[in-house]
Amino acid sequence: MTRTHGYLLDNRQTEASQRFQALATLFDPTTFRHIERLGIGSGWRCWEVGAGGTSVVSWLAKKVGPTGRVVATDTDDSWATSPARPPVEVRVHDVGVDEPPGDGFDLVHARLVLSHVPDRERALRSMAGALRSGGRLLIEDADPALQSRLCPDEQGPEQQLANKLRHACDKLLAKRGADLAYGRQLPRLLREAGLRRVEAEACFAIASPACAALESMTVGQVREELVAAGLASDQDIERHLANVTAGVMDLTTAPLVSAWGRKP
Repeated sequence: MTRTHGYLLDNRQTEASQRFQALATLFDPTTFRHIERLGIGSGWRCWEVGAGGTSVVSWLAKKVGPTGRVVATDTDDSWATSPARPPVEVRVHDVGVDEPPGDGFDLVHARLVLSHVPDRERALRSMAGALRSGGRLLIEDADPALQSRLCPDEQGPEQQLANKLRHACDKLLAKRGADLAYGRQLPRLLREAGLRRVEAEACFAIASPACAALESMTVGQVREELVAAGLASDQDIERHLANVTAGVMDLTTAPLVSAWGRKP
């Protein structure tokens, strides 16, 4: 994930790798479907922004083949546990601050990144500017304000506690500068960045085992912050994590909004 001021979900925390796996399970099929529709093929030059894991990078590498290029950037590359091999390059880079790692890209993609970047406007301009004429930009980001419950079917104390903690996590994210209504803005923002043929759609899973895994890892990462801010007690968190493990609730995620367009 891209560096921000006080970003909560540090890549170096022990829960991070399992959290990335859960995100991949939940969202990779959607991401891959959109990139396939955009026409990815052999020889493409791709920039994966705020990679935060290997699943999308590895998939892109297979699609572009030995004649292509996949530049994976992140402010923390600890997720890259082995040296990158062509066509993949891994670079330490902050999309909200640094110049693009090249230009003439056929595809630039970021997932769950820009809503946490302080200078989101600059980051989006940078990504759009790195495209070749006809290149595709795909931005995917959450919109917790569209659907703010962890348990949409709030039927008992377990679900009530889950939703209380989800709202507490959202308060922490907002305090750190995250835009909790960013996803819905993406179509307009892509048009304002000069892209054409802009489209978008949203998705979220309900009652997937990966939702439970994601919740456990996320709460584990922000637990100390929740308690320190007075938003939850250790007892609340222990009870919630036990409920998640017991599988007594149907959990969901914030909607993931995917928006794409082409550079004239």
